Amino acid sequence: MVLAAGAFALAVSHRVKGDPAEVASAYFAAWRRGDVEAMARLVYQPPPDFVTRHRSLTEELHVQDVKLEPGAVRSTGEESAEVPFTGSRVLREFGPWPFASTLRLAVRDRAWKVIWTPETLHPLLKDGGTLELTSFEGLPPELVTSEGAKIPNDSYAESYLARLRPELGEGGEGVALVSVVPGQQARRLMAVEPERKAERTTLSQSVQAAAARALDGVADAAVVALRPSTGEILAVADRLRDNRSALRDFFPPGSTFKTITAAALLESGLDPAAQLDCPGSYTIPGNRSIRNAGGQGHGTVSFADAYAYSCNTTFVQQAVTRLRGSDLVAEAQKWGFTGANLSTGVGGKCGRMNPPGSVDEFAADSFGQGTVEATPLCMAMVAAAVQNGSWRAPRILPLEAARRIDGAQANAVVKLDDGVVAALREMMRAVVDHGTAGQAGLPDGVSGKTGTAEAGGGAEHGWFIGYRDDLAFCVFVRNGGSGRSAALPIAARFLNGL
Repeated sequence: MVLAAGAFALAVSHRVKGDPAEVASAYFAAWRRGDVEAMARLVYQPPPDFVTRHRSLTEELHVQDVKLEPGAVRSTGEESAEVPFTGSRVLREFGPWPFASTLRLAVRDRAWKVIWTPETLHPLLKDGGTLELTSFEGLPPELVTSEGAKIPNDSYAESYLARLRPELGEGGEGVALVSVVPGQQARRLMAVEPERKAERTTLSQSVQAAAARALDGVADAAVVALRPSTGEILAVADRLRDNRSALRDFFPPGSTFKTITAAALLESGLDPAAQLDCPGSYTIPGNRSIRNAGGQGHGTVSFADAYAYSCNTTFVQQAVTRLRGSDLVAEAQKWGFTGANLSTGVGGKCGRMNPPGSVDEFAADSFGQGTVEATPLCMAMVAAAVQNGSWRAPRILPLEAARRIDGAQANAVVKLDDGVVAALREMMRAVVDHGTAGQAGLPDGVSGKTGTAEAGGGAEHGWFIGYRDDLAFCVFVRNGGSGRSAALPIAARFLNGL
């Protein structure tokens, strides 16, 4: 009896508790219900951070649920087995995230136990790998047209848009699930991109496209278009070379400035119908001699036609006899020739003019040479002021956004004399009807003014400013020749392309 009892005790002492299927089933059940302590009890010598590791992964990855699908138990030896399984963690930011792994088991201390390694939790945790959620900055707000459409490709407005983007703030915050393995580059597994905001500009999709296409194949030129009723910049297509800017750099405006000189003369009492001489050349008594382009004279013409034919001689003669230099400076300041910054959202300037120090300087200033300088933006504003009756500060962003970036605009609206404006409209219409812009292929309803400016020894600058309905514009061709030959063809393509 004693011997039999000893044999039974020896047999019991060598019996293996449980079987791999039961242990695996219990482990997966505990994992599904989130009972990490119960899981740990089924593991042979679980690491000290077993519970913490499981809970941290759940918390850090924002795991909301775990689904597990064990496969069949496979024997890998007399006292070892494995269970391949698939799973899916439901992450708050990403939804279901499937994975596959293997649960390994073995007999330890006469019992079946789970042989746990980090890759049991997820294969990417092997070799010290980690899984983490990281945030990243999304794309900055996208600049779009006033209609909410994409800015046209090859718009020639890129330099201004690039200047705007840093002012619009950062993009939203995105979230990424990242795998990090020591010695390897971090790998993004999934990402949720933040919704990209759209920041509307004042640019018109159709006007910007027409302006850009009018400049295709033309170097060193710019087209700026405005809405006279609001000052909104509808297009800025800028192909000026040498890092020049149509909004910030000054150029002599030539005869387009006669619009402002004409305004001063009209205010002095000169009637648009007054008959005046337009000789090919005119010598200021005791001072310099002035010539028309090509020395061409037109005989006796109305003041309106002197403007239409761009008679330098007439304008100089009338300016030096009817006005003082300070009168022209004051008039120019009404039209933005103050040298001050403009609150467009991308900066900018209009024009500037020094008080003339002599009669000769005053004469040169009167037809847009001398100390008179303007940006193409400024001359578009001059045309817009004639159309609307008020000079308005321009902007390329909604008013509040432009103010936030550039500050409030001083004297944003300057009301002009109604009688002067009405006369200037007739005079600009005459330019297109039978003056220097006649028979140039412009569509019906356009009024404007050509300008040719000497450029310090280089080829002349060509200008054309004008308006049609609630659209005003300036075409500027740097060192391109006369306004008639260089700027007018571009203006015709632009307006006909609308």
